[in-house]
Amino acid sequence: MTPYVALLRAINVGGRNMLPMKDLVAIFSAAGCGGVRPYIQSGNVVFEAGAALARRVPALVEKAIADRFGFAAPVLLRTADQMRAVAGGNPFLREGADPATLHVAFLAEEPDPARVATLDPDRSPPDRFIVRGREIYLCFPKGVGRTKLGNQYFDSRLGTASTVRNWRTVLKLLEMVSAQR
Repeated sequence: MTPYVALLRAINVGGRNMLPMKDLVAIFSAAGCGGVRPYIQSGNVVFEAGAALARRVPALVEKAIADRFGFAAPVLLRTADQMRAVAGGNPFLREGADPATLHVAFLAEEPDPARVATLDPDRSPPDRFIVRGREIYLCFPKGVGRTKLGNQYFDSRLGTASTVRNWRTVLKLLEMVSAQR
């Protein structure tokens, strides 16, 4: 069994798409996952599964949520090693950015380089972003609430689903998935 982090988009955000964490745990357990543990009320789950099951988990969980709660919630998975690479590869930390201004957009698929080239670095100054593989490192000096670099922008430009987590949550999820072993 391998530990994974599941990152669900648009769960319990602004009173929309309410999904109690106990129900989310039950959905992952019913899908066959072990050691299921949620983190905060925004669609973060750590669990264990074999490789074959892990490949099916996003579709199983997405279908269960749609059937039971009536909304779509994309599910993105990362292993402990992938989370460790995300945490260790933040270019804004190396520049000395305040961790409170940092976020990561996790992508369902690695975007085509031609699509990445269409992103406008001046869309939302002073906000900055760097695309690396299936992640976008984000720095929002004036806060996430004021940026024009949201999921809709990246999804439409890159042709894949994204979900954003603040840096503190990224580190906590890494801690949780690392302890799962």
